[in-house]
Amino acid sequence: MTEPGAGADPKLISTKAVRDGDEWVINGHKWFTTNGSVADFLIVMAVTNPDVHPYAGTSMIVVPADTTGVHIVRDVATMAHPETSYGLFGNHAEIKYLDVRVPYENLVGREGDGFRLAQERLGPGRIHHCMRWLGQSERAFDMLCERAVSRTLHGSTLAEKQMVQSWIAESKAEMTAARLMTLYAAWKMDEVGPPAARVEIAMIKYFGAQVLYNVIDRAIQAHGALGFSCDLPLEAMYRYARAARIYDGPDEVHKVTVARQVLKNYSSHETPSEHIPTRQEEARQKFATLLDELSLNS
Repeated sequence: MTEPGAGADPKLISTKAVRDGDEWVINGHKWFTTNGSVADFLIVMAVTNPDVHPYAGTSMIVVPADTTGVHIVRDVATMAHPETSYGLFGNHAEIKYLDVRVPYENLVGREGDGFRLAQERLGPGRIHHCMRWLGQSERAFDMLCERAVSRTLHGSTLAEKQMVQSWIAESKAEMTAARLMTLYAAWKMDEVGPPAARVEIAMIKYFGAQVLYNVIDRAIQAHGALGFSCDLPLEAMYRYARAARIYDGPDEVHKVTVARQVLKNYSSHETPSEHIPTRQEEARQKFATLLDELSLNS
């Protein structure tokens, strides 16, 4: 889906697919296409009807990778150790589509279904990211703790330094919270479906990504120069964690989603609903009879 000029606004997608008889003619420019340089086929999000709302005028089309006009420009992100990059941050291809022709029947679903299909995939897909982040966090946390009990500095181990103890305590708490939030989001998806769990999914996406980043950052700090070298996986994990706050919707987009949904449960009040003098007066009026009786009896 992603394009150099579109960013977080899917309405800016400029790749177009025009029907020509029994074929689609596709022209556009994509990047960060996962496994795009090694895949046998590509699924292209393209504008098929520019005259309607962008969400209704976009479709998904299957394009075999060896089709004439498909140009794999490069892998956008590369690793110092490519053999360790799978599942982290490698094989994200920049691809240009120049007068690419594929059969009309390569359309996924119905014409105009592109964004609907994307959202059906992205909701569950985000929770899968969070599950992987939990595993990555645990791996970084184990490296942090192992380093803490192994490294001696200024007469004592890192594990005896209060600052390092704080890193470990904060990491453990954040990881536990992220795990429970992920479990709750998964439970709610099972109970009521992804659309009804959109707030919970959005929360774990930005919260889990930040926790992953925090834990890896502390592990690198504990290892010093070694942690930032390519001799440990932390350097690659760190870049992966930073990217997690961008892909599948940047953190800011998900926070806006959560805030908007939460705010629907509140209404405007000229006087704050918890204004103490106002509540006292309302209580006096509500219980006036009882107060009068108490006054007479006293």
